This record gives sequence, structure tokens and C-alpha cells, in this order.
Amino acid sequence: MNILAIGAHPDDLEMMCGGTLPKYAAAGNKVFMVHVSTGNVGHMVIQPDELIRIRGKEAQEAGALIGAEVISLGESDLFVRADDMKTRDKVIDLIRYARPDVIITHSPKDYMDDHEQTSELVYEASMAATVPHHKTQHPFYGRLTPIYYMEAVAGIGPMPEELVDITDFIEIKLEMLGKHVSQHKWLKEHDNMDVIDMARTISKARGYQADVGYAEGFFMCRQYHKLATRRWLP
Repeated sequence: MNILAIGAHPDDLEMMCGGTLPKYAAAGNKVFMVHVSTGNVGHMVIQPDELIRIRGKEAQEAGALIGAEVISLGESDLFVRADDMKTRDKVIDLIRYARPDVIITHSPKDYMDDHEQTSELVYEASMAATVPHHKTQHPFYGRLTPIYYMEAVAGIGPMPEELVDITDFIEIKLEMLGKHVSQHKWLKEHDNMDVIDMARTISKARGYQADVGYAEGFFMCRQYHKLATRRWLP
């Protein structure tokens, strides 16, 4: 299978589905890790142009740990817009390129607009990618792909509908997240977040709920053509 995971910023996927993606990869699936924005303003000191280079390198190093293909769509932090047709076409073409069996992205309700706009972008693009007469670089992809939403940051929101046991992959999740060195101090200063501790703690809490060591939570997109008669999560 092809697994397409699309986050707003370079470290979002590692934080919220960084145990599920290596579980997919370990089973022989092709994993694409995509960030819509470059993460160019996520620091107190490092300037945007240099930060783009640093965060791109961090993302590549994290993805390499599981053999994922890492792609940046090159948008700017705080300006991710679902109604920007140029950005939407980037996501449409991405879906056509990856030809996914399942898509993972942000919750439609999360703590910041980049996340929510990315969620809407993915939803709209997944349908548009199937339309032959809308042209992008890659040919149309005729499959209406199931979408799974990651739960919101810090697990704030309703109880996830589905849980993935990541007990055997918690350490690789934290190792992947640890590659995003530029973010550790920034997130602590700006968001009062120890990102490694939070990722472990939320995964542990979901693990208790599922009677396993660690788990990650998801919601299926429950719209016409997005429902599935089988479980696509690992």
C-alpha cells in the first residue's frame, strides 16, 4: 500500500502519527511524509531563510529513519490557505503522484489555523485529484481515498474513534521527533511544550485506554466516498 501523510509543518506528523507511520513502513508499505509549510517562522532567533534549510534537513533525517519519502510543498507558516487554488493544485498533484491507498492528515478542529487549513486542503484535493479534466503535472488518480484525521495536538477533543497500538514503535517515534532539534527550544519558550515528553505522555495515555503500552488516536473522515468497509490503519 501507499500511505500519504500530510501535515502543516515539518514536525507535525512525527508528533501525532510518528508511531503509526513506522508501523506501516515495517509492514512493507510505502510511506510519504509531506509538510505543506516550510516551518519558516518557527523560531525565536533563527531567521526564516536559514530556518527553511534547517527544518528541511531535519525533516529529511526524520523520514530517513523509516525509509519514508519526505516532501515539502513550500508554503509559508501562518499563510496556509485551503481556498488558495495554487496551493490546492499542489496537494492535488501530490495525491496524483503518491497514488495513496490511505491518507492521514490533521483534525479539522485543532489549535492553529495552519493545521485546520491543511485538513481542509486535503479533503478538497482528494476529490479534485480524481477529476480527469482538471490538469496538473501528474495524471488524475481515480481512487476516492479514505482519509484518517489525527487527533488534535495534546489530545484535546473527543475520544478518538480508532486507536493504533504503537508499543513497538514508540522509541522510533521519539527518535524521529528528536531530529527536529530546532523546534525543541522554540516550542518550550513559545508553547511551554516539552515536545518529546508530550508525545510520550499522550501516547502512553492512549495506550492505557487501549490496554497496550502506547497508542495513537484517529478519526475516519465520514463523508460520501470516504467511508470504508475495512480497517486501513495498521
